[in-house]
Amino acid sequence: MKSKIYFLFITLSFTGYATFAQTQTTTDGRQGNTITTAVPFLLITPDARSGAMGDVGVALSPDVNATHWNPAKLAFMKDPYGFGLSYSPWLQKLVPDINLAYLNGYYKLDDRNTIGGSLRYFSLGNIQFVDVNQVKQGDFNPNELAVDGTFARSFGENFSLGTALRFIYSNLSGGATFSDQQTKPGTALAADISGYYTKNNQLFGKSATVSAGLDISNIGTKMSYTDGGPKYFLPTNMRLGGAATIHADDFNDFTFALDFNKLLVPTPPIRENNDPNGKIIAGKDPNRSVPAGIFGSFSDAPGGFSEELQEVSIATGLEYWYNQQFAIRAGYFYENPNKGNRQYLSLGLGLKYNVVDLNFSYLLANQQQSPLANTLRFSLLFNFAGAASTPGR
Repeated sequence: MKSKIYFLFITLSFTGYATFAQTQTTTDGRQGNTITTAVPFLLITPDARSGAMGDVGVALSPDVNATHWNPAKLAFMKDPYGFGLSYSPWLQKLVPDINLAYLNGYYKLDDRNTIGGSLRYFSLGNIQFVDVNQVKQGDFNPNELAVDGTFARSFGENFSLGTALRFIYSNLSGGATFSDQQTKPGTALAADISGYYTKNNQLFGKSATVSAGLDISNIGTKMSYTDGGPKYFLPTNMRLGGAATIHADDFNDFTFALDFNKLLVPTPPIRENNDPNGKIIAGKDPNRSVPAGIFGSFSDAPGGFSEELQEVSIATGLEYWYNQQFAIRAGYFYENPNKGNRQYLSLGLGLKYNVVDLNFSYLLANQQQSPLANTLRFSLLFNFAGAASTPGR
């Protein structure tokens, strides 16, 4: 069973269909039109805090995981340096040994400038290759990784900009031959650009912190798994959101956050079924450059503006802190049924003691419809030389 799942995964990867969910027929008979890219693991939420809050993060109060969500937030870290470790078993309903590990850290150069880095490793477990006659050809551990370097700079007390440079490596086949093509690991370079704004204010008569963030991630070269073969877009993603933290009193803080996400890659067009050349009858040709793909992604959906709106996923999250020591979190993520149909509730807890933050999250989804059901995430954060610092204040 696992070999069949893996074969499907790598086959879809090489044909440009490696994504979280594939094109499907909806309950009313319509055919979904899921946007697909290479290396979709880059969009998986790596940390338990955001994972518990419905995958929000672009405007949350800064922590070390800003290296993933919004590098610009690192400029407002309270402590001089810190690092984090996160781990998540992935798609446990399908295969027992797929997992995502995330290691990241930051260092403040001075009051305005901060550098950071991260390593993201995605393992698909051990796979047994067989040929067409079901003869065993050996075992292999397909894996993908991304190494980041980040820089953030504040401009005054309320605004910062950040960037990240990323090297991506994807080895799904170990050089095996599929469909008479010799495969190779895919590699790519990418960059993120981001901005963050935060300001102390008053909400409902209480002291509050209001923030907004924008992050455009994975702007980079296309990826190929064969020499001279087709090249596939990276999951370039625009994340825009806001967050508000109300400091009710000295012991109680409440945060509400909202993120909007949109992939900035071409939407698959509708082609004529019986045309051997795949004549496009609606939408635009996806075979274009990266800049053209990014700018064209706002107007290339076959269904027009209404389909463009369907491509925007929504994440909402709530967080409650008691005495900055114990946190309860919840969130909800929504993706249109025509664009992948990821819809789930998430819950989580956080505990802060001295320089250590321990976070846990659990994903609730329909067991029969979602392979993401019961996903767990665990995170450890270490912030040094400022144990008394308070998130969001």
